[in-house]
This record gives sequence, C-alpha cells and structure tokens, in this order.
Amino acid sequence: MNPPWSGDDEKFNRACHARWRERLNREAHGEQCGGCVYWIALHGRLGQDYGACTNAHSIFDGLVRFEHDGCTAFADRDDGSFG
Repeated sequence: MNPPWSGDDEKFNRACHARWRERLNREAHGEQCGGCVYWIALHGRLGQDYGACTNAHSIFDGLVRFEHDGCTAFADRDDGSFG
C-alpha cells in the first residue's frame, strides 16, 4: 500500500498556485490569514504558503487561503506566530 500523496510535486504546486492566485483577497485589513488563530497550514510544500480557514465567522470558512490574504474575521494568535 502506498502512503498518502503529499502533493510535493513542483509542477503540480505551480499549477495550484496559478489557479488559486485568481481568488486572492488582498483587502486592506492589516492582518493576514497566516497570523490568524483559525488558519491551518496545508501539509507539504503548499503548506508553506497556503492553509485552510476554520473560522465559522469568516466568509472564507472551509476554503484554502493564501497566507497573505485577509478578512474582517481575523483573530490574533496568542503567541504572535505566523504561517
């Protein structure tokens, strides 16, 4: 049995990034998804830039978000970490 695919394929990752860039939300909120307590990084190389929003109060809940995107439902991480 093969292990789960990690998505660590450069060509695949570039194609995902190109598609997902079309949905970026660069509103000037000051806070970015990568610093939100509800942003969970993806696994593998895509997780260096992308994660899932898990904030029930965000319009992006359940969607993959670029770490530098933002929204009005941002919630600071207690430890101040990013990504």
